[in-house]
Amino acid sequence: MDTLQLILSILPPIIAIGLALITKEVISSLLIGILAGTLIYSQGNVVGMVTAAFELMGSKIGDNVNILIFLGLLGALVVIVTRAGGSAAYGEWASRKLTTRRGAALATSALGCLIFIDDYFNCLSVGTVMRPVTDKHRISRAKLAYLLDATAAPICIIAPVSSWGASVASYMSDATGLNGMTTFVKTIPYNFYAILTIVMILVICLTKLNYGPMAKFEKNAIEKGDLFTHTENVVTDDFGGNNGGKALKGKVYDLVIPILALIICTVIAMVYTGGGFSGTPFLSSFGECDSSFSLVLGSFLGLVVTFILYIPRKVLSFVDFMGGITEGIKSMVPAFTILILAWTIGGVCSSDYLNTGELVGNAISNSAFPTFLLPAVIMVVAAFLGFSTGTSWGTMAILIPIGAAIASTPQTQHLLLPIFGCTLGGAVYGDHVSPISDTTILSSTGAGCNHLDHVSSQMYYASTVLACCLVGHVLMGLMGGSLVVPLIVSVVLLLVVLYVLNRIQGKKESVDYSQVKF
Repeated sequence: MDTLQLILSILPPIIAIGLALITKEVISSLLIGILAGTLIYSQGNVVGMVTAAFELMGSKIGDNVNILIFLGLLGALVVIVTRAGGSAAYGEWASRKLTTRRGAALATSALGCLIFIDDYFNCLSVGTVMRPVTDKHRISRAKLAYLLDATAAPICIIAPVSSWGASVASYMSDATGLNGMTTFVKTIPYNFYAILTIVMILVICLTKLNYGPMAKFEKNAIEKGDLFTHTENVVTDDFGGNNGGKALKGKVYDLVIPILALIICTVIAMVYTGGGFSGTPFLSSFGECDSSFSLVLGSFLGLVVTFILYIPRKVLSFVDFMGGITEGIKSMVPAFTILILAWTIGGVCSSDYLNTGELVGNAISNSAFPTFLLPAVIMVVAAFLGFSTGTSWGTMAILIPIGAAIASTPQTQHLLLPIFGCTLGGAVYGDHVSPISDTTILSSTGAGCNHLDHVSSQMYYASTVLACCLVGHVLMGLMGGSLVVPLIVSVVLLLVVLYVLNRIQGKKESVDYSQVKF
């Protein structure tokens, strides 16, 4: 193998990663990585570099245009539902029905899981809706911020019908040539971080377990009614959708029905595009479907259902509804930008350009690096990159093509799904603990919490989950990619660790729960 050729083939993603770590800005890093790759491809011809870069970018936009349309329609639906006040109505209902701390925490988490179509929508709307409820039961703002963050990205990353699912599916399709959505769905059980985070949420909601800085925040909230502990730099705003100061007319079902319509219509569209209505077996139709076009059809029909639900009842005026579409599409411009650049740098590394996948795969197959450690190592790399850049999307865009290349040899191909699962989980962890992450910032904003309080308290919880995941992924590598036993071991290990931490914290200081109804 030509060593120089290998080095040049991996240079673009290395440049993108390095710049992202230095600048903490993923868009310019990806763009420079793309230009570096096309400069190498054009053998130093600057005109050829620019021409190749934008020809490839245009080609990728054309190949993935349905994903962009879907994201625009999804953004529109998010803004419209917020303007209508459906989530605000849920909050009013919850404040009447929920009479305990446990119930308030579980309801907050449940609403976060329900709004899985977009993490931004989750953080802002759920926080604003549930703040009065959690305040009433003396749940600290730091705990509320954790519940928002933990039910945002970890839920979106295992939800096919979401902006995250669509994007990751497109990355995987581009990197492997396989059906992106089918590959994404198969990856879900291997995403230990997302699964164990859900387990963690349940334990936190159902028990009195608090450790790390969260223990102090919760003690002050429960015993003193001090929800903040620190009031400096508390970030809050009204994201409940006040519709320009007009009275909100939304009901609880104005939140539930649009989301259910989006899910149901997308599933039906997948069956339709997979030939399920023309003879293909129902389950087989999902594997044969055009997932990106199905998401477009499902989101459009979901928007139609929402229009029919709102306009005759005058929940929103026609002008407000159409204005919500414009605003929603604008809100997706950052996502559009990252996606297009991610697709392009993936194209630079493809066999049509620098052939990074085959060269890297061959290099690894000929090396003595222990393959059983690959999933865990990739998870650590993804976690570090996600933390450093503050973006899980950018991290996944950079690492998924590399992971696919690593798993492209006969010796490593059985690790494709574990490597993808570790990439996604590590990226989300890095996003969770990064103080510059947009989702982390929005969770602090939605909860009305001091940002650094949220970061410091969540880091302990998220890192506990990550450590248990790494044990499972090392075991998975040793067992040749086996899933069930490593997942069980990770879950059991998490529960044992939380039990021990609870005992240790209980000996340090007790909390007087007489002021609240647990």
